[in-house]
Amino acid sequence: MNAISTFSHSVSGLSLTGSTVTSTPSGTSMTQSDFLQLLTTQLKSQDPTKPMDNSQMAAELAQFAQLGTLQNIQSGLTGLSSNLSSDLQTSQVLSSASLVGRQVLVPSSTLAYSGSTVNGAVNVSTASDVVVSIKDNSGNVVNTIDLGPQQAGLAQFSWNGKDSSGNAVASGTYTISASNGGRSALPTYAAGEVTGVGYGGSGTGTYLQVAGIGGVPLGQVVQIN
Repeated sequence: MNAISTFSHSVSGLSLTGSTVTSTPSGTSMTQSDFLQLLTTQLKSQDPTKPMDNSQMAAELAQFAQLGTLQNIQSGLTGLSSNLSSDLQTSQVLSSASLVGRQVLVPSSTLAYSGSTVNGAVNVSTASDVVVSIKDNSGNVVNTIDLGPQQAGLAQFSWNGKDSSGNAVASGTYTISASNGGRSALPTYAAGEVTGVGYGGSGTGTYLQVAGIGGVPLGQVVQIN
């Protein structure tokens, strides 16, 4: 586009005998049709006693051919870029389809409990004691899991669906949070099975449908089991 724009500025004002061709507005690009119209007008308006010489005509025809070539290149590159982008999206979705049925670890502040043990993780920034709190929909603490001293990285944990007294809780969605000894909150993750793969457009890209969590961008997956 820059090459075409620069070229158009060099031919935007053709000098005529007895009249002047108005140049194209600043910031716009001259098309082949515009150039041909200017050249035709120039030929019609030239002084019969001082016709355009052959070298000048050849130079302007060469400019016309150059403009057409540049526009064709631009059009071809635009189409190629669009095709490559589409192919990449399709390839990414197809390759991600192999994750269906696999367990992935993704960012989440909730755990979906349905009668069997659920797994999650905490992103530990610096080595410290880590405690995970599990709350019900009313905000009541159901249980806490003390992971003890953890090194920086992902600290895995499991919850068997029991409260602090050892009683089984009802199936449902529970909120999780984690802290390093109560000093600061730490990011939490939940594990879930991939049930589908899709494409959400340029804003989301390829995403995974994860059981108990919902749609998650592929780039947010931190672990695949």
